[in-house]
Amino acid sequence: MIHPTAVIDPAAELDAEVEVGPYSIIGPGVRVGRGTRVGPHVVIRGPTDMGRDNRIFQFASVGEDPQDKKYGGEPTRLTIGDRNVVREYATLHRGTAQDSGVTRIGSDNLFMAYVHVAHDCCIGDHVVMANAASLAGHIQVQDWATLGGFSIVHQYCRIGAHSFSAMGSVITKDVPPFVLVGGHPAEPRGINIEGLRRRGFDSSRIQRIKNAYRQLYLSGLKLDEALAAMRNTAAPEVQLMADFVAVSERSIVR
Repeated sequence: MIHPTAVIDPAAELDAEVEVGPYSIIGPGVRVGRGTRVGPHVVIRGPTDMGRDNRIFQFASVGEDPQDKKYGGEPTRLTIGDRNVVREYATLHRGTAQDSGVTRIGSDNLFMAYVHVAHDCCIGDHVVMANAASLAGHIQVQDWATLGGFSIVHQYCRIGAHSFSAMGSVITKDVPPFVLVGGHPAEPRGINIEGLRRRGFDSSRIQRIKNAYRQLYLSGLKLDEALAAMRNTAAPEVQLMADFVAVSERSIVR
């Protein structure tokens, strides 16, 4: 299952059911779980921990040193869950000592061609990053978020669950859960209705999210007033939005 031209360091730990294609290089400190397929011409550097049934396509770079001038060779990490797909020329970097030292990626994510995930990012599950979407350092992306092609996100931003960014969005502030943004700089354009429908949100749940969006963006209320109004609704979706906004340090797209 390992091509004879692949270079596997003796200090790497690969499950017996891992497949490695021609001319790929896997360095020391790399652990790869069962069923993962590494295509040709892939480079994986450690320390990197990768779970089961991932698919890494040709020319991807996984676990490389962070692009941070403060990085001094510290033993930082990249952790990746299960069933992720990493397409051509994607780059996933390890963390830095100035943060937690770990870049964390969950499970069931899709990273399309030329995607970049910088140091110390934390990505949840079921996230889609379309072609050439890029994250600066220290970014949090919550479950089921989608970043359209060529979207770019400023360092330390948070991208909320089930949110959606249109192609070419430039995101410099936090994007609350369920919100659709677009533009340069990104502005709120409604809620991610189509994505919510695909994930089984019924009409009543979607209506509650719409109402919360109106309170947050269309009511003319100040931010603290809008939060107070949202807190009066017991719906868990609305509370998720309110909790996200309440702890925002960069403020939200508005």
